[in-house]
Formats: sequence, structure tokens, C-alpha cells
Amino acid sequence: MTRTVHIEDLAGLVGETLGVSRWLPVTQSKVNQFAAATGDFQWIHVDPERAADGPFGVAVAHGLLTLALLPSMITDAVTIEGADVIVNKGFDKVRLANPVPVGSRVRGSVRLNSTRLRPRGFHEVELAVAVEVDGRPGTALKADIIFLYRQASLVAAG
Repeated sequence: MTRTVHIEDLAGLVGETLGVSRWLPVTQSKVNQFAAATGDFQWIHVDPERAADGPFGVAVAHGLLTLALLPSMITDAVTIEGADVIVNKGFDKVRLANPVPVGSRVRGSVRLNSTRLRPRGFHEVELAVAVEVDGRPGTALKADIIFLYRQASLVAAG
């Protein structure tokens, strides 16, 4: 279930887990679409028969595909109320720790690392997201992602 947090309450939640997303399926079709979009047709991703004899024993999702799922996981885990614009500012740290087998499911746990007020009503928010694979130990991906959330009431007042 998505947690709703008001933008003005973020400062009091630093260090807390804001939510956990639902499980997302990682299908061969999704992997193939990502390969087509990026031009990365590495056989460990798009050739399940060959991948069965490869280093992971199965086709695996691109690490960048797992990273690309973060916005969906974050918005599923937590809604920041009171923001009228959200801008992805980038990443401070990304680690691909374990492969994501095609046919598995992934979900993300979202923790608030920091928040600070910026000019023009923006809150700079750093979220730590840990992606796990259903039924597998450890994490597949860890990332610190930074967003700018513009607080609608500050823009209207200022």
C-alpha cells in the first residue's frame, strides 16, 4: 500500500523507511523491449537458451533496466503530497549487487536519506532504494537517487 507523506513533514522522517513497493514482474518481453530501446542485445539478457549455459544459468535483466524501474517502485511505495513538480536530479551512488533473473519479481524499499529546502520552493530529497528479488537473499541493486520536489504552496505564496 502506498504511503502518503506531506512535503512539509519530510524533515522529520529522515532516516526512516517511507515504504516498500509492490512486486514487479521482470519478463523476457520487458527485457527484450529494454534491449531494443537501448541497443544492448547482450546474449545473457535476450537469449534464454544460450544464457542457460552462461554464468548465471538463466537470462538476467540488464542492470540499467533494474535501475530504470526505480521511479515506478518509488511512486508505488510513497506519494509526496503538496508537490506540484518532481524533477529527477540524478544519483549519488548505484551498486548492482546481484543479478535479476528473467521471470523473477522485484520490489524496492525506499528510505529517506536527507531533505533540504532549495530556492524557488524546491525540496531536494535524497532517497535510498534497495531492490530485492523475490525468494533470493541480499539485494539486486542499491541506489541513492535525488529528486527536486517543488512545494506548491511556497510557489503560490512567493
